[in-house]
Amino acid sequence: MKMYDFTLAPSPRRVRIFLAEKGIDLELVQVDIMRNANRTPEFYNKNPSGSLPILELDDGSCLSESVAICRYFEEIQPAPPLFGVGAREKALVEMWNRRIELEIFAPVGHVWSHLSKVAEGRGRRIPEFGEIQKRAAIERIAWLDAELNNREFIADNRYSIADITTLCMIDFARTVDIRIQPEQTNLARWYSKVSSRPSAKA
Repeated sequence: MKMYDFTLAPSPRRVRIFLAEKGIDLELVQVDIMRNANRTPEFYNKNPSGSLPILELDDGSCLSESVAICRYFEEIQPAPPLFGVGAREKALVEMWNRRIELEIFAPVGHVWSHLSKVAEGRGRRIPEFGEIQKRAAIERIAWLDAELNNREFIADNRYSIADITTLCMIDFARTVDIRIQPEQTNLARWYSKVSSRPSAKA
């Protein structure tokens, strides 16, 4: 079993942090997506969308999408639980993970695609759209700070994949100059706590 990875990309990092929390060691194969190493026929055979990460199982079959890969490992090694425990907590983790993905992570990705210098020449760019998405991401990060006023972690009071997703989003957002603001003390407190976990270095 091995995972196709790119160290600088946020989605593979989500899985690496998840694996580190589980204490699972996995062979990592680096794929330089900045040099289009993921745009080859061989790669498309593993994942038709050409994205990372990809988990290649021992039988040669492949799973893609970071959360799907994390769910696979949650099933084969339930402890520690990172998708919640019990119906209510599992639903909260799912709800918050999706909120972070759709309402903040996706806009940050659009900002990177349409405004960052690194993404120049990698597809059609609409700077006005990038600016709209940047404002949306900044607004929702402020909303998230308010949401964290009365709880320790993103979904509830237990560390979960929602925290992993948010950590990767916050760190990725810094590449497009979106940062936790001084007045966002709840988010800063949360960030300090989760980024100090050993898994954050994965």
